[in-house]
Amino acid sequence: METFEDLKVWQKSMLVAKSVYEITQQFPQRHHYTLGQQLERASISVPSNIAEG
Repeated sequence: METFEDLKVWQKSMLVAKSVYEITQQFPQRHHYTLGQQLERASISVPSNIAEG
């Protein structure tokens, strides 16, 4: 392995983050700015922490 991008756990966490973004885009507008954004930030936190680690 040369980079964090080679890690399977990072690759899978990116797929989860992408799925969360796709799902939250379908939320009603009033929920997207509250629950949706919180879910998006949480989902991108996982691959970001792996990359930093």
